[in-house]
Amino acid sequence: MSEGATQERAPKNSAVYFGEEVKALRESMGLSQDDFAVQLHYNQGQVSKVESGSVLASKAFATAMDRVAGTPGVYLRLRNKLSKQGHPDWFVPYIALEESASGVTDYSCTFLMGLLQTPEYAAAVTRAAFPRASDEWIKENVELRMRRQAVLDREDPPLLWVIVHEAVLRAVVGGVAVMVSQLEHLTVLMKSPHVTIQVLPYKAGAAPSHLPFTLLSLDGKPHAVYTETPTHGGQVDETPSVVASAVGMFDRLRMAALSDEESRLFIRKIMEDHTT
Repeated sequence: MSEGATQERAPKNSAVYFGEEVKALRESMGLSQDDFAVQLHYNQGQVSKVESGSVLASKAFATAMDRVAGTPGVYLRLRNKLSKQGHPDWFVPYIALEESASGVTDYSCTFLMGLLQTPEYAAAVTRAAFPRASDEWIKENVELRMRRQAVLDREDPPLLWVIVHEAVLRAVVGGVAVMVSQLEHLTVLMKSPHVTIQVLPYKAGAAPSHLPFTLLSLDGKPHAVYTETPTHGGQVDETPSVVASAVGMFDRLRMAALSDEESRLFIRKIMEDHTT
């Protein structure tokens, strides 16, 4: 997935807005963060992150709020509406699937997909797409993308499996320092049992696909394919034949790519190449 920036409307700070609502509810109930966390069945640190707007509350967190407040579905509906705020209409179907996916499998052959990006890398990618955009607009878009990464921190994160073409790792996006930091971030993510990153090296020859795409699974089963175009945004396709074709393509990509350990060592080697 190319993860190009959106330009149809400026993103809102949904996490901060929802965090204010969480704090307002807690204070109206006369509870400390610790006491509120006990009632929600979360820890105080998670409540603090949501209240501060560092992360947008998960669906489970919003559901817990409705249970404690006795407001069936009110906070969940608000949270779901806010999670789509700032995204263009064509990207909303993907966001909904990404949040509930049991698996996200991506082929990155232009830029790293959003769930892997550092803020600095994301800013450079966005700036390249929209060189005349204001710094504030770039900042808001980057924050919006970073909030999506909260899916990797939930109790049942999706299995994220990304095949990255070597060209993506060698492109100097945002400068050498930004690129080295981005590659270091990949090696950290690779330590998670929920994240698999494989490199498709130049020596593998022609790739099964010359375009990026993402396969999303629900309940452990392939469900939809997401693709983007340079001029018409992106689309989600749930056609069984299209999904089956994508599954087969990913199988071929996995076979051609380096193993986990080989990929980790190769990324380290590219980091060294960037610094020299």
